[in-house]
Amino acid sequence: MGTSEIFLIALTIILAVPWLAWRLLDRDDHAPLVVVQIVGGILLGPGVLGAVYPAYYAFVFNPQVIGALNGVAWWAVSLFVFIAGVELDLADAWGNARETLVTASCALLTPLVLGALAAAGLLTMSGWLGAKGTWRQGVAGIGMACAVTALPILVLLMEKLGIFRTPLGQRMLRYASMDDVAIWGVLALILLDWQRIGRQGLFLAGFALAAWALRRLMVRVREDDRWHIALIWLAAVGFAADWSGLHFMVGAFLAGAVLDAHWFEQGRRDAFRHFLLLAVMPVFFLSTGLRTHWGIFGGNWAGWACRR
Repeated sequence: MGTSEIFLIALTIILAVPWLAWRLLDRDDHAPLVVVQIVGGILLGPGVLGAVYPAYYAFVFNPQVIGALNGVAWWAVSLFVFIAGVELDLADAWGNARETLVTASCALLTPLVLGALAAAGLLTMSGWLGAKGTWRQGVAGIGMACAVTALPILVLLMEKLGIFRTPLGQRMLRYASMDDVAIWGVLALILLDWQRIGRQGLFLAGFALAAWALRRLMVRVREDDRWHIALIWLAAVGFAADWSGLHFMVGAFLAGAVLDAHWFEQGRRDAFRHFLLLAVMPVFFLSTGLRTHWGIFGGNWAGWACRR
């Protein structure tokens, strides 16, 4: 059987199994579909069903298929975070800069510090650090993982609660956005090297200049052309951010944040986001679970590892 056929089998499983379980359980008020998709990815991955039926996982989710799914997932989350950036009102964020900075800092530092303290204890046990990892990197990395916002999940939950476009929703979005950008800054410090700093400085300078030019262009073209230009802009900024070490998701959010929401008709923005949630975001939500390996480090039950 060819790779394209196996890919479509995998896609059928990804789209059908979580949705059927969600519908049959009829627990929309308790567990939104996205939660079922994330849990479904873990259950369908190598750590659970793949461990019971390894031949199934090796056939359906072989390296070629996983590579194709990862490509879909990367583009899907880039588009989703981009739209979240477009929806963010930068003028409102700037007008409430002090409140945003204080609240976002508390929301970031509290789980970061608590996670780092927990990591300091965990790292006294064998198996938690890789061969090339240092204690400092481990503590900061686990703290960062506890502090990350998971912006796509937050947006989905706000939509579910009906607060996405309310003043409260905008506050939550700008707090989370600042936190996630700061998190990637922490990651850059963990992996600190002079080449990365130079690249990041070059990216930020180039991005500021390109964003200024893009904004001047966008007010001069039709809305249909704006959508095409926006997608080209998204791909280019995502690449540049990833090249600099800031991660493509940071680039995707920044690419959207410098655009004004009123340049794109609200109904089309909503339809585009709903299409993403229906057609491609399930691949992203399940992809993490499909790559999760529950490991026994060094022959003990010290913890689990998520390989990316």
